[in-house]
Parts: sequence; structure tokens; C-alpha cells
Amino acid sequence: MEKASRTLPRLTSRFRCSAVPRRILRSRCFSTSTPRRTDGVYQEHSPNISSRHFARLSTLLLLELTAMRTRTPFIKAFRAQQENKITPPKSTEEFQRDLTPKSMSDSFTRIILPLARDPWLLDSYINSSGHIRLGTIFMDLDALAGVVAYKHTGDSVMTVTAAVDRITLKRPLSAICDLELSGKVTFATGRSSMEVSLQVAKAPADGNDVREEDVLMTCAFTMVSLDPATKKPVAISPLKPNTPEEVKLFKEGEQNYNLKKAASKMALRKQTPNDEESDLIHALWLQQLDYHDPNTASRKPENALYMSSTKIQSVQIMQPQYRNRHNFMIFGGFLLKSTFELAFTCASAASHTRPTFIALDPSTFENPVPVGSVLYMTATVAYTDSPTLSGADGDLKASTEGSTRIQVRVDSKIRNIEHGIGETKPTGQFNYTFEVKRDVKIVPQTYDQFMMYLDARRRARRVASSVGFEGSKHGGGVME
Repeated sequence: MEKASRTLPRLTSRFRCSAVPRRILRSRCFSTSTPRRTDGVYQEHSPNISSRHFARLSTLLLLELTAMRTRTPFIKAFRAQQENKITPPKSTEEFQRDLTPKSMSDSFTRIILPLARDPWLLDSYINSSGHIRLGTIFMDLDALAGVVAYKHTGDSVMTVTAAVDRITLKRPLSAICDLELSGKVTFATGRSSMEVSLQVAKAPADGNDVREEDVLMTCAFTMVSLDPATKKPVAISPLKPNTPEEVKLFKEGEQNYNLKKAASKMALRKQTPNDEESDLIHALWLQQLDYHDPNTASRKPENALYMSSTKIQSVQIMQPQYRNRHNFMIFGGFLLKSTFELAFTCASAASHTRPTFIALDPSTFENPVPVGSVLYMTATVAYTDSPTLSGADGDLKASTEGSTRIQVRVDSKIRNIEHGIGETKPTGQFNYTFEVKRDVKIVPQTYDQFMMYLDARRRARRVASSVGFEGSKHGGGVME
């Protein structure tokens, strides 16, 4: 041991005497500032923003947005769970809640994403083509919907995303710029659910309001409030519109609510196809028989794809980095991002083109997704507005000549990591519409596929009259 102790100083001395050129030392300095990574939900103020007032406002609102997602470090919550030290939530029946009517201004929230000013923030939103990832914007919108909802209900209830009623891309974004995300509750009658309306726009100059021509995207989420202890729906404050514009928004929300109820009653799980739909299914089936009959000249066109050939799948383990404020469930915005990017890939694989996002059609969340579970997602082209049958569905053609609107349906389910028998649960169905610069037709073959086709066709009929996208003629710009 004594010999070793005498050797160590000589080795250390020899190491210290090694001459290292100053030029090489400089090259080891990779960065003089720490990159900020936020995975979409922006939570830090960038020091590059010069306006002190802007920075203060952005910091407060963006921190509020992130607070909707996480409040406790996961390791702390995990250890408390392991040691049975988690405090049970209080039921809303244990105290008096304020259910007086509220105005839309009470829940209004606005945040700025300084994407043009902060390249490190933009790094979290950019894709390989230099475009803004819409899936990451969808994450932010879901988080913002939660912030808005809790402003209306207060923290005494648990509020979850029940459905995304629509997300519509109104105009293309020609160049990367700062974005303003804003929203408020626009419909609530005092029951458990509320409609939260959001929009994404080019950020206006300080002191100015957003112009209509700068609105890029509009959205509507249905949020539901639950008792934290029993997980049963609870009443919330009704909404009281105060201005003619608010009355209009409230009536639109009421109309949307009634349309959803009517559509639910007519769902194919509850009602058989109507006569016109039954005739269409039969005609498609007869056409397929002709495709395989050597005695007929009819053959499947090259641009007609069997629905089964468009199916792609994704499997992910749900990690705590995407948990919600309740610590052990996955944030709904992460599901939106994941399903959108799978749907985008499905549309591009089927069309061999780069799709333009048009809308997220009515989509539902069914069961929560626990941290640690395995999420399975399956994307399928369920319908296109290029008719497979000659003369059929000509009135539904919404795309321009030489283009096709494609509906991609993404079904998701979860299993536990052990994949036990009977542990599969559906978590939601998400319906995306894209436009591609190619004529694409879809051919269902099985009864299940025919039902998917009819369901998507019904959705296309409802959406065609309400979606007006100016950008479909010019592409989606720098958002995809």
C-alpha cells in the first residue's frame, strides 16, 4: 500500500504536466447556454426575448399552461404510492361549492409561443422538413383546454377531456412566426360537461387584437367534470353570455351539443344502415365480384386500394414524462399527437404523397391510459371522396380536381405490461381528414370494413358543409 501511495502523486503530476494547446480547449466548449426542451408544452421564458413586459406575461401564462399537466415530480408521487402515503381526494359532497353563473371572460386564457424569437423553443416544435409539428400544437391545445376548464370549475373537481369535437385548419401558415393560442368556455348549462373553444393565430403586435385573416386554426373540446373521489359526473357553474357575440357562440355550442346527441342515436352500433347505404354496400360488393371474375372486363383500378392494405400500427409503452396532473394517467394531448402522426403516416403511405391536414373530425376518449401501460394504435384509410363506384357520392367531392380528401381512422387500446387475458381496453377513436395531390379510391371488403366506410362517409357529409379551408388550394404552409 505504501508503494501505491508513492506512485499516485507521480501519475497525477505527470497528468497535470501534459501540455494541451489552448485552441483544442476552446473546441471542447459545445455550448455556452443550456438548451430548453419542453416536449411541446412550453414552460420556460427564453432570455432572448427583449421585451420585459412580454416576457413577464408569457412566463406567467405559459407556466400556468404547464401546471395543468404536472404538479408533483413523478418520483415523489411514485414513492408516496409505494408507501401508501397518497392522501385520498375529497369528494365534492364534503363541502359547499360555488355554482353561480360565470361569464366567458372568467375562463378566457391567452398564451404566446415565441417560435420566431426563440430557436431553442422552436426546436421542440420543428419537424424534419423544417415545418411546425401540428401534433405538438395539438398537445398544447389540449393542455390549454384543461386550463380554461379549471378556470370555470375551480380545482375542487377533476376535469377530463371527453371528446375533441373538431380541429379545423382554416389557413396555411406561410412562414414560421410567433403564435397566439387562446380559448374560453363557450357552452355550459350547469350539468357536468362544457364546450371549450380555442384558436391558434399569428401573434399580433403588443396592444392589438388578432385579425380574422390571421386565425390559422379553430378547435372545440368537450370537457367533463368528475367528483375526485367517486369519479362520477358533477354539476358545474352554468355559463351566462353577456354580449351578442357571446350569445352567438353559446347558441353554436348548443347546436353542436344537439347534433352530437342526434348522431349518437343514429350510430351504426345502435342502428342498421339506411336503405341508401344498404344499396351502396351491395353495389360495392357486386363490383368486387366483377374484379375477380375472369369472364368480365371489369378490373380493380390501380388507384383503388383495398382498405386492409392501408392499415398500419404502432405500439408504445406509456412513460411518466407524458403524465397528467393526476400523476398516474397519460395526458390526453399526448394521445392526440401520437394518433395524428400515425394518421399522417398512414395517409402518406396510401397516397405516396405528402398529405395536407384539413381537420380532426369528432373524436372520443373512452378509457384513461395509465402510466406503464402499453398503447396500441391502428390507423386505417376508412374513406376517400373519390368515389369507387361511377356516379356515386359525386356530391361529396370536396377536394380539387386531381386531389382527394382522405379520412383516416385511428383506433387505440391499452393492455397492461404483463398482457394478461381480458386486460384490453379501448381508449379512443380519432378521425383525421387530409388532402392529397392524387386520385385515391378505397375498397372495403369485409362487413366490419363496410361499417367503417359508412361511418366515415357519414362524417364526411357532416364535415363537408362546415369545413372551409382556404389553404387546401395552396398546401398547408409550414404546419403539418
